[in-house]
Amino acid sequence: MRLSNIAMYTGQPPLVGATDALWAYIRDRLRKAGISDVPETLEKGITHDEAWLRPRLLLAQTCGFPYVKHLRGKVQLVATPVYELPGCDGPSMRSFIIVRRDSPAETLADLRGTTAAINDPGSNSGTNLFRAAIAPLAENGRFLGRVIETGGHLLSIDAVTAGRADVAAIDCITFGNAKRFDPDRVAGVRILAETVSGPGLPFIIGWETSPEELALLRQILADIAGEPALADVRDTLSLRRFEVLGDADYEPLAELERQAIALGYPVIA
Repeated sequence: MRLSNIAMYTGQPPLVGATDALWAYIRDRLRKAGISDVPETLEKGITHDEAWLRPRLLLAQTCGFPYVKHLRGKVQLVATPVYELPGCDGPSMRSFIIVRRDSPAETLADLRGTTAAINDPGSNSGTNLFRAAIAPLAENGRFLGRVIETGGHLLSIDAVTAGRADVAAIDCITFGNAKRFDPDRVAGVRILAETVSGPGLPFIIGWETSPEELALLRQILADIAGEPALADVRDTLSLRRFEVLGDADYEPLAELERQAIALGYPVIA
């Protein structure tokens, strides 16, 4: 059986059910088209990055920064979801740099020497966009006092709320979904600044996948926007459509890293 893992935004129960329903639609369309070994359900027993290079990958979702750093030439881009949430702009998205609601910080410069929470060092929204925002403020390769790794954006929000960290960069989709479905979780934080935007999290397939199957998947994803039976699913996910982006569209994410390195700030520190 082939593998599918597209559950990048499932922090709250309504999102889990909607993502499962989205996969059921994709699954049934693939089977109807004669694609064999389509899994019944999404693979949830592995981490997202474990899925990206698995043999016989049918469909997965990755982050744009790992794509430009590690996955080019190893996977194929299918399409990028377009979400309708504050901070999203078509297939592009930004991060919100958050602090506690009672934080005295008024500008990014006020964060010097504080503790930052990041979800993952390889994350675009939690690390790459955040680094780009504070790199011009770094001195001798340092700006922050300490960095802790939480393993997830929601956990980074919790770390800021609880006082274990002073700041975090949270992607606008996770933040928007938390406000909709778990408002208490973000009640204790506020947005201090916004990062630049960049292309969002693309759906990918294995490098060996045929052009015919790639075209089929793109058509299925395109049809999601107008499928009446998926109206509630789209609304729950704040998903409006998919757009096909190419490798060059993701290059600006690599350029942000190069700019930070040129400023003497290669890692968040």
